[in-house]
Amino acid sequence: MAKQRAQWSGHLGFILAAAGSAIGLGNLWKFPYITFENNGGAFVLVYLAAITVVGVPIMVAEVLLGRKSQRNAVGAFRVLAQGKPGGRAWLGVGFLGVMTGFIILSYYCVIAGWTLRYILMAVSGELGDLAYHPEALESFFGGFLGNPLEQILYHCVFMGATVGVVFFGVGKGIERAAKILMPVLFAILVVLVVYSISTPGFRQAMAFLFRPNFHELTTGSVLEALGHSFFTLSLGMGAMLTYGSYMRKRDSIPRAAVTICALDTLIAIMACVIMFSIIFSFDFEVTKSSSILFTTLPVVFFKLPGGHVISALFYLLVSFAALSSTISLLEVVSSYAIDEFGWARRRATLTMGAAILAFGVLSAISLGGHAALSNINLIGRPSTAGVFGTLDYLASNWFLPVGGLLIALFTGWILTRDECRQELEEGHGPMGWAYPAWRFLIKFAAPAAVGAIIVSVILGAEYQ
Repeated sequence: MAKQRAQWSGHLGFILAAAGSAIGLGNLWKFPYITFENNGGAFVLVYLAAITVVGVPIMVAEVLLGRKSQRNAVGAFRVLAQGKPGGRAWLGVGFLGVMTGFIILSYYCVIAGWTLRYILMAVSGELGDLAYHPEALESFFGGFLGNPLEQILYHCVFMGATVGVVFFGVGKGIERAAKILMPVLFAILVVLVVYSISTPGFRQAMAFLFRPNFHELTTGSVLEALGHSFFTLSLGMGAMLTYGSYMRKRDSIPRAAVTICALDTLIAIMACVIMFSIIFSFDFEVTKSSSILFTTLPVVFFKLPGGHVISALFYLLVSFAALSSTISLLEVVSSYAIDEFGWARRRATLTMGAAILAFGVLSAISLGGHAALSNINLIGRPSTAGVFGTLDYLASNWFLPVGGLLIALFTGWILTRDECRQELEEGHGPMGWAYPAWRFLIKFAAPAAVGAIIVSVILGAEYQ
């Protein structure tokens, strides 16, 4: 007799866990950056439209595939593609998702580990001492990246925390952690937003963010909005599919998907309010480099009253957001081993966690601690130097969009109308006009939009 699949305890548990997967560095760093770069207001409206046209439909599709199949990313396609056009070839979509989760987690934990170092520095006062001397802070960060022992140490600590949560399973591990991490994360954001109201740049920030000027929109801006609406929701790597496989039949997929997308967007907007208030208070120069979080922002934080507290809260916020994302990435890989190899959860989590940890060491020491790994550049672009840059480029610009495109095509063109309707109306009731609207978006609009992202990458644009 097959072992009964684990389930979320309720609708809220699934929403918090899935929202935690979606909310990460993309919300707290990348979205404020691209919004600033694309002149605010009008870009935000286009982004909201993109979430509706691309994000929500593919989110619904991924969760649908997971709950309908009750399997991991590979097993879902094995079950659902049986007897369908393409047959077992669709298993490649699942394998791509598992591989993408493995790769992203290996280097994501490296960046996440940096936040742990900065939390300690903020609490001890060391960060404040460095922040008053910007050149000293930049020198410290460069030395930190080039220290292989420290990079490996914090990578191991963060990976250990991730394994520790997933080890205890869906209910006692992932869901319990989500019910702690997400409310605390939101509370910290609210504190920082309230604090930002007192800054000199708050009014200008609000005007920049919510006053649209469509004359400033470009084709590149629209593509940027489409790209981020897809990547921000953890789509295309099997995370939502895997989480969906633990969803109860009596819970509504459409309502859950809309709620998750709304929470993800709300967090991104709140991050913009915080960041822009700081930017306009001190005429702070925004750059695309991920080091902005660790070199420039501390300098600005300590220009504000209560800089020690604000900086500690901010890095705690980033670490919590990162942990909620890394948990879902490890679950994608662990669930695959549990379902496909018949491993117990403990064995799957520890084995896969150890493999990812070991592979991540390559990224950790390629940031300056190992000359050969730092200089390797298989892609041939400035941003792809080193093992870290290469893996990030491949995952962000190729694996995720290709995976998302194939998921949309499978759900829209391979599964029948009745198969999709039956699963979506389970726990939701008749969808009326909403079902044909979703069907149109998943068959035509979402694939076209993701296809445009892939074409833009081919032509030279990068969404990282």
